[in-house]
Amino acid sequence: MHVWINGEQRELGTGASVLDALASLGAPSTGVAVAVNGEVVPRADWAATALAEGARIEVLTAVQGG
Repeated sequence: MHVWINGEQRELGTGASVLDALASLGAPSTGVAVAVNGEVVPRADWAATALAEGARIEVLTAVQGG
């Protein structure tokens, strides 16, 4: 299935979860926040949140500094 991650189209397996999307990016599992179709997904729900065809996923990394 095709999804959009941070504005870039990617292909994931059918039934992929938010956790699978992060793994496809090589993103760390800490220090990031994820939103699917504009809704923040709590970290505890990443493995259980299935993605649908065409889902728009935003992965944000926390940055410290000033």
